[in-house]
Amino acid sequence: MGCRDLKERARTTYILGADHPCGIKSNSIDGVGKQMTLLFFISRSSSVRSFRIAIAKYHGLTQIRSGQRPLDDEGLIKRAEAWFVKIACTVFVRSDSLDRFLAYFSKHLTPSLAFEVIKRLRNPNLRLKFFEVSRERLNITHSLWTYNMLLRSLCQAGLHNSVKTVYDCMSSDGHLPDSWLLRLLVSSYAEAGMFYASKKLLDEIKSDKIGVSAVVYNDLFNILVKKNKVHDAVKLFREHTGSHFHPETCTFNILMRGLCRVGVVDEALKLLDDMRSCSCSPDIFTYNILIHGFCRINEIDRAKNLLKEVYLKSQLVPNVVSYTTIISGYCKSTKMEEAAILFDEMIRRGLKPNEVTFNALIDGFVKAGNMASALGMYENMLFHGCAPDVVTFTSLIDGYCRIGQMNHGLDLWHKMNAHNISPSLYTFSVLINALCKNNRFREARDLLRLLKHSDIAAKPFVYNPVIDGYCKSGDVDEASKIVLEMEQKMCEPDKMTFTILIIGHCMKGRMSEAIGIFYKMLAVGCAPDNITINSLRSCLLKAGMPGEAARIKQALLESQAMGASSLKIVQQEALAFGRFSNQEPMLKIRSLTQNQEAAKRYLVKEKARGSGQLKLTQSEQELHGMNDHVSMLQDTLLATRILEDNGPSSCN
Repeated sequence: MGCRDLKERARTTYILGADHPCGIKSNSIDGVGKQMTLLFFISRSSSVRSFRIAIAKYHGLTQIRSGQRPLDDEGLIKRAEAWFVKIACTVFVRSDSLDRFLAYFSKHLTPSLAFEVIKRLRNPNLRLKFFEVSRERLNITHSLWTYNMLLRSLCQAGLHNSVKTVYDCMSSDGHLPDSWLLRLLVSSYAEAGMFYASKKLLDEIKSDKIGVSAVVYNDLFNILVKKNKVHDAVKLFREHTGSHFHPETCTFNILMRGLCRVGVVDEALKLLDDMRSCSCSPDIFTYNILIHGFCRINEIDRAKNLLKEVYLKSQLVPNVVSYTTIISGYCKSTKMEEAAILFDEMIRRGLKPNEVTFNALIDGFVKAGNMASALGMYENMLFHGCAPDVVTFTSLIDGYCRIGQMNHGLDLWHKMNAHNISPSLYTFSVLINALCKNNRFREARDLLRLLKHSDIAAKPFVYNPVIDGYCKSGDVDEASKIVLEMEQKMCEPDKMTFTILIIGHCMKGRMSEAIGIFYKMLAVGCAPDNITINSLRSCLLKAGMPGEAARIKQALLESQAMGASSLKIVQQEALAFGRFSNQEPMLKIRSLTQNQEAAKRYLVKEKARGSGQLKLTQSEQELHGMNDHVSMLQDTLLATRILEDNGPSSCN
């Protein structure tokens, strides 16, 4: 029989059964007919695909006729179920109306097949839709496996309201969550900020007299600590201990770490006594958490006493973390003698220091001005086989810069690069600050260019020394270019940056530019301090501009009294345009306060050259409706060259 004849035979002989949605009746009831019935229900039309499958079935039939064992009933059933799952998935993905399929689903759907359908529906919303239809309209009682999969999917998608609905259905169906599912639900609620829901779920479980693993509570406490809700975690711990769960050592460690993080180390120390009443024994992690907590609040001696207690009252042995934490605490307090003694004790007890230990000591000696000891510790670091990292080199560079040996610091910079150790932002900051103090602005500028092309997220404190250096040397234009690079690096100027620029322009006699920068400072929400205000007003008075000096003070008072909505409009408009470049219009508008209308008309002309058509923006319309603040707001927009107006006062 040829392929074409086989294809025609397949089309005319084996067709869909009467129970399928297509509604075509079949007279073929044998096993092969069942296979072919399922064979030709496909989710999308494809004659080529049907033909190829038919060829495969044809070869299967020839094997049966030649003596091969035919498929048994179990194999046929499995294949039929697989096709039903495919049909169900296709219907729920592609069909808008399910009414005409309900009879077919009602006849074939079982709890096990429902699980298979939900497993293959990847979209959480489709899974939920199938669950609701099968449960409410087909009266399917779903298995625990189905609930587990559906709840996990909804939790991952953040559909927590639906999670609660499905969980209630699971309870009404007589299913109780296992430890894995309970852990998932509690953690998911807590991660979403629904702490009340986690607590309510645990209370419901307790009322059902189901034992809850400590791991479930550990996850919950860990999330609460990360969300800075450590006191809520401790309160829940005290409410549920004994009645709901039995804590373990890890539970106490999580709570202690949270309490130490917020600085209430004595409360954490009380939990150490509670551990013994709960038949839990502290481990070395427990003591390290407390030691670190005492060091954070600068009570280094109490941390050292706790270290001694570990040796005297327990079978535990302190590790390198225990010693390094206390050594680091002494170094930050510049108590280098105590740090060195503890370091020697650590070596005597057979503990090998790591990079963190050496870096803490090197930095401590540098801050104490003892460069010789810092270099000696660096040699000791190499002797113990610890490779120096960027923290090591940054501390040593800082040490050389502090004692005025800039060239040695630059040598270390080149050595670090030769060893393929990438500098950090603080490495740049240390060198740039030192170069600027030595009036080596070009070298500092070169480092800023390197920073520009790096992946390091910049901060204003790196740029400010160079900007200040160029302003003091009279090169305000170069300082403005650096600010532009700074903004291109997604680094917003801070209060120090604005103050440096304002004073720099004043010293060059560019009073209009200084005023514009001041208004830009207000517009972006950076509140000037007394140094900024007094410096600008003093320069304006010396330049014979008392009106502008008074206006500056008034503008500051009005900006402080401005409502949040008004300030937001100014910020949005100023940020849309405001940069420190393109100050040409300000050169022609010497005083914004003396002749607002003339300044406005000039800016309108400047805008008209590029835009062709002027329209009053929505933000500007809102500005014109604020009678209490309109004068100050217009000045702010004028200072940043963003005000457009086609109203009565515009230039015709």
